[in-house]
Amino acid sequence: MQTKIDLKKLRLRPYKKCDAKFILKWSKDEVAFRKWCSDRWQTYPITAEDMNRKYCDNNGDCIDEDNFYPMTLIDNNTVAGHLILRFTDKERTILRFGFVITDDSKRGLGYGKEMLSLALKYSFEILKVNKITLGVFDNNLAAYHCYKSVGFKEIENENKEENCFCGQIWSVSEMEMTKDDYFNKR
Repeated sequence: MQTKIDLKKLRLRPYKKCDAKFILKWSKDEVAFRKWCSDRWQTYPITAEDMNRKYCDNNGDCIDEDNFYPMTLIDNNTVAGHLILRFTDKERTILRFGFVITDDSKRGLGYGKEMLSLALKYSFEILKVNKITLGVFDNNLAAYHCYKSVGFKEIENENKEENCFCGQIWSVSEMEMTKDDYFNKR
């Protein structure tokens, strides 16, 4: 049985190569893997070397050098979650969250919500962005509700993105939070 987490002990820090071996264990099958990373890797499963090649050697496949920030959630010196932050505009006012995942043994305990809260605080208060966006597959209701619980709002999108995974069509809901939404919620 899981004990209640002490949110004060959680911290967000830059990703390290040694984190990959933990993060990759949390997707137990290809469906979970695709909900996490969509089509950003062509094959499943991937190795820690594959992840580090994309993150550390290829800047997350981003063209601009300084716009890809992989982050890791730490709980008592243990890797507990992961997400990336990526600027989507040259002015560096809009961030996109992606690759959001928590240790599958800790899901439902508030780790995802706290990781997102820490990332929002960093993004709005330190990086001074105006807006944060993300996409979530419609078949990933737990993630959708987690994003809503920290203040993300679904935005209208007439041309909803669709992907084909595991023989099914998956639609993507776009969500966002503005600086005003963040500061008014506090």
